[in-house]
Amino acid sequence: MSDNLRGSLFMVLAMCGFAIEDMFLKRVAGAGMPVGQVLILFGGGGMLAFMALARAQGQAIWHPAVVQPRMLVKAAFEVTGRLFYTLAIAYTALSSASAILQATPLVVVAGAALIFGESVGWRRWAAILAGLGGVLVILRPGLEGFSAASILAVIGLLGFAGRDLATRAAPKVLSNFQLGIYGFAAMVPTGAVLLIWQGGAQVPDGAQVAQLVAAVLIGVYAYWALTLAMRTGEVSVVTPFRYTRLVFALILGVLVFGERPDALTLIGSAIVVGAGIYTLLGTRRQVLRRAAN
Repeated sequence: MSDNLRGSLFMVLAMCGFAIEDMFLKRVAGAGMPVGQVLILFGGGGMLAFMALARAQGQAIWHPAVVQPRMLVKAAFEVTGRLFYTLAIAYTALSSASAILQATPLVVVAGAALIFGESVGWRRWAAILAGLGGVLVILRPGLEGFSAASILAVIGLLGFAGRDLATRAAPKVLSNFQLGIYGFAAMVPTGAVLLIWQGGAQVPDGAQVAQLVAAVLIGVYAYWALTLAMRTGEVSVVTPFRYTRLVFALILGVLVFGERPDALTLIGSAIVVGAGIYTLLGTRRQVLRRAAN
């Protein structure tokens, strides 16, 4: 098995894991647990899991680089992405929230051009605009099917895109496990503030505890598989397989929550995925041309 094939398989496994993680979090929130409390428990569990992984690798739990301005910016975007995307999957259909999230790579490419000065030709700019148009098709503002709660997913995708851009500037001395610790840790105080505002904290029952534990374990596994995928195969080859997350989310939405995505949601999803794949393939061609020169 080639490195690219192995990396692609790990990427598919990672996206399946993230979709299942979303499913468990939506079920817990749907059972009446406030989203703020979900964030506290999920963030705390993920933080402890990554702390254990870091210690197993002989890595320090705390590193002074975490308080650098770049890391604080990354933490702010991480909090924004996690908070609003969790709210989105709690209050909207899993399939539509996941579809909107698929535009994240497009925003990252646009941000890399505007912030880091990376070269993006007119074709990729056109694909980015088309992908964002696909998001509007899913949102359908002004039409009967528009849901204001869908804006939560848009804010979430902007947060995740900002996090990915900030990660490029993160200090290289921090390992992936350490970044995982701080990313999940930031969710705890965020959830606490939201819980104070929402109220309604409850003692979780056995089913909720089991689903939260499953979400943490599967989320950590998915993060590990994602990291392995990016380190095993060529980035330009394995990255398009991120879009399999939408396929898994659609399947889980139908089977677990009885969702029935309408034609506009499916059309918008296809536009976003198509634009994203075209943009990523364009990036690969650009990298190959530079290597040839």
